[in-house]
Amino acid sequence: MSVSHRYRYVGPADPRAAVQPGYGGFRVRTAADFATWVAERAAEELADPFTFVIDTDGVLLLAPRRSEHVACAGGQPVLSAGEMSFQHASGRWAVDGVSNQSTGYCPDTSSWPAVAQALDRAGLRKPAGFTHEVVFRRCPECQEHNIVREEHYVCVFCDADLPHDWNVDSTAAVLWAS
Repeated sequence: MSVSHRYRYVGPADPRAAVQPGYGGFRVRTAADFATWVAERAAEELADPFTFVIDTDGVLLLAPRRSEHVACAGGQPVLSAGEMSFQHASGRWAVDGVSNQSTGYCPDTSSWPAVAQALDRAGLRKPAGFTHEVVFRRCPECQEHNIVREEHYVCVFCDADLPHDWNVDSTAAVLWAS
């Protein structure tokens, strides 16, 4: 049995307020969906990473890199979020880079299984885990969000110690899956 979180948007108010009703990233449920999405991209665009989220149904949503994660998710909670890049080799598409870098959702590195399952459904080769892991923590003293670098669990804003366990959103729903 695995555990995953449902991450709420915890970033600045302006990007969330700008989310258009009915808008979201391109939904990739199957290999055919991905083929359609790729066919609509210019080669230059495919050279850069894309914004992604995994929605609460476990579906991969993709948007241009400069897109806000909350816009890609249509303002909804997610199972993971970050940036993803693709490579076409040996006649097949693969994810060659993927991170959980989303300062709007601040997903834990433990969100990888949701990403892996969505990529499997889309028929994409994938790495064994995030190729770039970002560790997010909320400072218990000043409440600011931090990115932990080099396992230095100290708040960059007030020098307080940061917890080793993910704590960005104390109201995040924990989902149990088999």
